[in-house]
Amino acid sequence: MILIQDIMSEHLVPLHEEMSLAQAVDHLMSNKVIGLPVVDNQKKLVGFLSEHDCIPYLLDDSYHCDSHVLVRDMMHKEPLTVKPTNTILEMAQMMATNKPKIYPVMDGDKLVGVVRRGEVMAALNQQLKHCRVA
Repeated sequence: MILIQDIMSEHLVPLHEEMSLAQAVDHLMSNKVIGLPVVDNQKKLVGFLSEHDCIPYLLDDSYHCDSHVLVRDMMHKEPLTVKPTNTILEMAQMMATNKPKIYPVMDGDKLVGVVRRGEVMAALNQQLKHCRVA
């Protein structure tokens, strides 16, 4: 069985809770991701911020040409997470019933990566192709 640790992305730079709205959007855009985990000064996971979360603030702040919003004001404070040892089947079941497209991967208290819906789909598709060959 394929595990999350086999398909997760390990090389990510999370957002920091003290980043401004503009910094967070720049970070998401430059990394070509739709969302990222948020960490505090101790690099502890404290939330998750997506493009979807940013849009209302961007709309309001760009209209008023003023922004004092920080990531901590916009983020989901209790993100859904998975463990590296979860299977892709468990992950797919979570994704089928919950909305997040990206899940932080936690090894105990340590953020070790993220897993995206596309990575889960690709792994399941490979497994399906293998079934047809056998």
